[in-house]
Amino acid sequence: MDDTAETRQTALAYVESLEHRDWPRLTTLLAEDVVYEMPQTRERIHGRPAFLEFNSNYPGDWHLRVRRVLADGRAAALWLDVRVGAGEQEACAWLDLDNHSRITRITDYWPEPYEPPPGRDHLVERW
Repeated sequence: MDDTAETRQTALAYVESLEHRDWPRLTTLLAEDVVYEMPQTRERIHGRPAFLEFNSNYPGDWHLRVRRVLADGRAAALWLDVRVGAGEQEACAWLDLDNHSRITRITDYWPEPYEPPPGRDHLVERW
């Protein structure tokens, strides 16, 4: 399988793992030193354990559906439909992968800037 096809497969597996709360599977997709950023809240998370904790404790009933995925070599872009409770919005996620098809960087873009919910200060660095 070429890099682009493998990157696409990893990007889809990433969203499926989040949607199904399949933390063991998600763990296998992430590099140990993965970096997760949300520019709108200026939050950055370093490392697989913190990223897994962030997602497994994320509040509310949230769901993801891939609208489109584009992959090129070791990078992918995802256009997502996101539902949190009754609210719906779109988001874009950019993924960078290493040579072992593990995700090394995730950048989530949400439609509007917002202040992050409380309770995750110990996981993030604000910039």
